[in-house]
Amino acid sequence: MTDSLTAFAQDKLAALESRSLRRTLAPTHRLDGLWVQRGGRRLLSFSCNDYLNLSHHPAVKAAAIRAVEEHGVGAGASRLVTGDHPLFGELEGRLAALKGYEAACVFGSGYLANSGIIPTVMGVGDLILVDELAHACIWAGSQLSGAQVVAFAHNDMADLAAKLGEHRRGAKRALIATDGVFSMDGDLAPLDEISVLARAHDAWLMVDDAHGLGVVGVGRGAAAMFPGARVDLAMGTFSKAIGGYGAYVCASAPVIDLLKTRARTLVYTTGLPPANAAAALAALDIIAAEPERVAAPLAKARRFTRALNLPEATSAVVPIVIGEAAAALAAAAALEAQGFLAIAIRPPTVPAGTARLRLAFTAGHPDAEIDRLAAAIRPLIGA
Repeated sequence: MTDSLTAFAQDKLAALESRSLRRTLAPTHRLDGLWVQRGGRRLLSFSCNDYLNLSHHPAVKAAAIRAVEEHGVGAGASRLVTGDHPLFGELEGRLAALKGYEAACVFGSGYLANSGIIPTVMGVGDLILVDELAHACIWAGSQLSGAQVVAFAHNDMADLAAKLGEHRRGAKRALIATDGVFSMDGDLAPLDEISVLARAHDAWLMVDDAHGLGVVGVGRGAAAMFPGARVDLAMGTFSKAIGGYGAYVCASAPVIDLLKTRARTLVYTTGLPPANAAAALAALDIIAAEPERVAAPLAKARRFTRALNLPEATSAVVPIVIGEAAAALAAAAALEAQGFLAIAIRPPTVPAGTARLRLAFTAGHPDAEIDRLAAAIRPLIGA
């Protein structure tokens, strides 16, 4: 006899399967910053966010190993209890200096950061305007806040201005939240224009720069591409170009003090393992010392877009929109048969009808392999 919860799950899975939307985990052994072992095959990955190939860099690994040997594998408790290792303070100082802020706060992950930051500064009676394509954790944090949440059309400043005009007057406080580099489309938010609108309407601006740090703005991130843009909450992660795990936010010192005492996803969770902080510090050293590595992912992405006469890449991410989920899965399988890992991204991660191959270019991708990938994709898109 099947219990009701199991029956519910089976029905949901069957419905997803019928629309090519069921997801399964595929064990993947990352051999280095480029190659993976999956299903018994060695594949060149164009689906990893390790943009600078630092996850396997000898100096980054050595820093993490030293930290494990000296400090153990875990923080032991919440940062507010006994889990605030001195490495976190050092890392926060480095991040604040890099981004040009008074202070920073390290979180356990990007999802924990955004779902904790937003409810700490926003609440009932407030207004949050979110780019419709912003990352899921921005939406999660906004919904947890209890504030009124309004979507604006992607990178559409006229729509944002209209929504501010319509809703701002009735709210106590207002926040505009957006990605800096959009993870599924690879384009940049016009932070200069958003900043102007934010100031005009007495709104704060929060930017998730997970895919910008270490890649654009000479490594400083998306906001550095827009001199004069004022970002009140500059969030990012260590799990992309930094090559490890964890997240941070930079802001004024009082704002960071408030987050450290009230953000639930920092107060009520165990601190980041010290090894992750040590690895991030080593990665930041490499980013500062090797500007040619920082410049490479965008150059590689632009080599690819030129080969297919696509719009010029503005980040390390290039989407190849296929359309329906089943077609995107078939395209990914065709590329895998040629030795490439290019995962199909399907709804609800992207809007219905825009399933795609989401390609991520890294500093170490050989030019010849990029050209081979372009040749393999050309017949899939009729280019």
